[in-house]
Amino acid sequence: HVDSGKSTTTGHLIYQCGGIDKRTIEKFEKEAAELGKGSFKYAWVLDKLKAERERGITIDIALWKFETPKYYVTVIDAPGHRDFIKNMITGTS
Repeated sequence: HVDSGKSTTTGHLIYQCGGIDKRTIEKFEKEAAELGKGSFKYAWVLDKLKAERERGITIDIALWKFETPKYYVTVIDAPGHRDFIKNMITGTS
C-alpha cells in the first residue's frame, strides 16, 4: 500500500475532526511547499521525521489522539513501504 495516501488521508481526517488547528496546517503547507511537496501538508500531521518529510514516505509509526464532542479518538499511522514493515510491527505490538 505504498503511496496510497494513508498519512495524507489520516492527517486530513484529524484536521476535519478538529484534532489540529488551521494555523498548524497552514504552517505545514508552507514548509512542504518549500520542499516542493505542497500536497503533503496533511501527511506532515503524522510524518514528523526529517527523512519522512524529505522522502515523502512514512518510516516509523505515529500516534495521534484527539477528542470530538462524542468520541475520544486514537489514530495510528503505519509505514506502507516494505523496507519499514519491521517498524510497523514493532510499533503496533
